[in-house]
Amino acid sequence: MRKIIHIDMDAFFASVEQRDNPALRGKPVAVGGSKERGVVAAASYEARKFGVYSAMSSMVAARKCPSLIFVKPRFETYKTVSRQIRAVFEEYTPLVEPLSLDEAYLDVTHNLKGINSATEIAREIKAKIKEQTQLTASAGVSYNKFLAKIASDYNKPDGLFVIKPSQGEAFIEQLPVHRFHGIGKVTAEKMTKMGILTGLDLKNQEESFLKEHFGKAGSYYYHIARGQDDRPVNPERIRKSVGSENTFFTDLESRAELQLKLEPIVEDVWKYCDRYQIYGRTVSLKVKYKDFQLISRSKTTLSPIFSKTDFERIAYELLDLILPVEKGVRLLGLSLSNLEDPNDLIGKQLTLPF
Repeated sequence: MRKIIHIDMDAFFASVEQRDNPALRGKPVAVGGSKERGVVAAASYEARKFGVYSAMSSMVAARKCPSLIFVKPRFETYKTVSRQIRAVFEEYTPLVEPLSLDEAYLDVTHNLKGINSATEIAREIKAKIKEQTQLTASAGVSYNKFLAKIASDYNKPDGLFVIKPSQGEAFIEQLPVHRFHGIGKVTAEKMTKMGILTGLDLKNQEESFLKEHFGKAGSYYYHIARGQDDRPVNPERIRKSVGSENTFFTDLESRAELQLKLEPIVEDVWKYCDRYQIYGRTVSLKVKYKDFQLISRSKTTLSPIFSKTDFERIAYELLDLILPVEKGVRLLGLSLSNLEDPNDLIGKQLTLPF
């Protein structure tokens, strides 16, 4: 039986801003965007009381909370704090799978401290994070990743929740399907229309029925409804894509404006790729118009893209596909996906990409 911990920092970006600026403490804070444009990247718990959440339009957030304070993101600072937190994890186990800057899975079945209780380890980790960063984390402890993830969200903020093997199936049976990690809003609505409201309802379905209506994900739903999740904690987890986007204060309409604004986004993505030696084959351009219509264009090459010149050329080729624009553009985004491990490329005969 494995011992898995999921650690999730509480309102991470916003909490860092409140820590570093005492004037923001106790006040509703949104990181990212502005009152006029953009998207909320993170919201403090004071802001969440007004219904403000991450990924929400800044205009909507400002309407919900007129006293909302918008703060510009400081990603280098967040990365530095994230590395501090990661160092705490690695005092206990090398099996750390980061999901983002502010959350990770830890397998502490066999840990470096020789502590038998995963709950005690989680408690120690929370205390060390608080001591070293002045930030709070929530922890979920269970026997697989699915349940640990759900548990970490159960008593936020600064929570610690444990789901023991003897409690797993009963806990899942009473859980609404929209609370299941891996079941999004659209899927939950579809399940509700089919009369599948809880984990017990999901458990009562045949695997063939779930695969018929939900494709490959049907098998995943079948097993998690029974508390079964054999996915290992993978410290070598490779990210699927690298991207950057920007929302503009005024809508863009001309070719020259769009090309000018795409340039720093190209620089941002390639700077990251170059730093970490990341190679990918698919370049995708994301465009959001002033009426919030969202479109994307992409191109996949035969071989990984190794040079900024090629990456930049493809980005502008994709931009040409949406020109001329008939309505203003409020957001541009660019990403590189179909990433490959550099070690896997050693000795390979690579095909020219064009």
